[in-house]
Amino acid sequence: MSSKVPARNTSSSARPRPAPMYSSTGLDVWTMMNQVSASVDAVNLGQGYMSFPPRDFIKRAAQDAFVEDTHNQYAPPRGRQHLLDQIASRFSQKFGRPIDSSSEVSIHAGANEALLSVFTAFLEVGQNQEAILIEPAFDQYTPNVIMAGGKPVYVPLRVATAKDPASEVISSSDWKLDMDELEAAISPKTRILVLNTPHNPVGKVFSRSELEAIADVSRRHNLLVVSDEVYEHLTYGAEHISIATLPGMWERTITVGSAGKLFGVTGWRVGWAVGPQDLIQPTLAAHTRIVFTTNTPLQEGVASAFKQAASNGFFDSQREEYQQRRNRLMEIFDDVGLPYVVPDGAYYLLVNAAAIKIPDTYEFPPFIEPRGPNFKLVYFFIKEFGVSGIPPTEFYSDEHKPLANDYIRFAFCKTDQGLEDASKRLQKLKQYLQS
Repeated sequence: MSSKVPARNTSSSARPRPAPMYSSTGLDVWTMMNQVSASVDAVNLGQGYMSFPPRDFIKRAAQDAFVEDTHNQYAPPRGRQHLLDQIASRFSQKFGRPIDSSSEVSIHAGANEALLSVFTAFLEVGQNQEAILIEPAFDQYTPNVIMAGGKPVYVPLRVATAKDPASEVISSSDWKLDMDELEAAISPKTRILVLNTPHNPVGKVFSRSELEAIADVSRRHNLLVVSDEVYEHLTYGAEHISIATLPGMWERTITVGSAGKLFGVTGWRVGWAVGPQDLIQPTLAAHTRIVFTTNTPLQEGVASAFKQAASNGFFDSQREEYQQRRNRLMEIFDDVGLPYVVPDGAYYLLVNAAAIKIPDTYEFPPFIEPRGPNFKLVYFFIKEFGVSGIPPTEFYSDEHKPLANDYIRFAFCKTDQGLEDASKRLQKLKQYLQS
């Protein structure tokens, strides 16, 4: 006599149900603020994409790759050899050690997929293993850790200066990682520490002494360091040091990079991971199951762009251009009377808008109201001044969101005309400054 498996729900109104992680997610911050910006035709200094085209040699590299008949099929999961060789050559010089392109490099569908692959490879599902995230932390870190089966644990950077950030300009180097706080966050289940330098959104470039302290903790607790260095070439007077170059750290570090950030082509979605074979091999295995491979023609385009950039001075001239944009945006906020955090790297400016008084009777839409005071501040900024930013509380866990309530993140990877348009519009905010 056969038995039937009972139906879970025989009601005609029953519907498939998503997993809890995705069932109650609201509109992501990028889409939300872009929609608000579009509603008032705001100058978009929010999302970190470039509002100017890439250099001609970069575009030609992609065009040439697309017309080559052999570039239209699957690439090997590890990546196209041309790009693997370029990455290995660059990091051999940078790290002062030979990098084997056949075992110590993997190519990914952007830096974000590289991060997900690392987390998937090194966080065991069902074991509640932990990854330390230094806040503010790029908003993809947390969901990536959770999707990989891990548990994020948060340690915030804290402003350590005698200055008042609400009324005085401070440096990104004033944002410090409390090493005692970091030690206290580590448990027997901790497996990974995620480091971002140069840092988004603070613009902090971790100093050698800071990296040495992090390295010491990582070695003593046997942690894998995932070093997100997508802004490695965008520094302004500060020295960018890869933690993998410190004693005993090559063996426990995976360094992640991005062609999108380096060449101003965020839509190409080509990234990489570099590290010792015993760390890259499992990362590659996870990558193979997540996306299998990265698109062929743009891998070739990136490889060609790297080869040309080595001799045409691109990275130096790009840095100079970004520094000019950074300085202009700082001048704009000096003029309107809002202090900020001077970034030593990346292309974001954190502005402290605590001095802005939002009228008590100001009405916020239902999608903003429950998101807290920082989202209200940014919404008010966009709607009333016509310049968009991003609420940095999105880069914090709930416990630490109050640390960012007064800040707005602006991106300066924008045209000169866009910055000048923003300057004109921001004059209006002077009437909302509290004395």
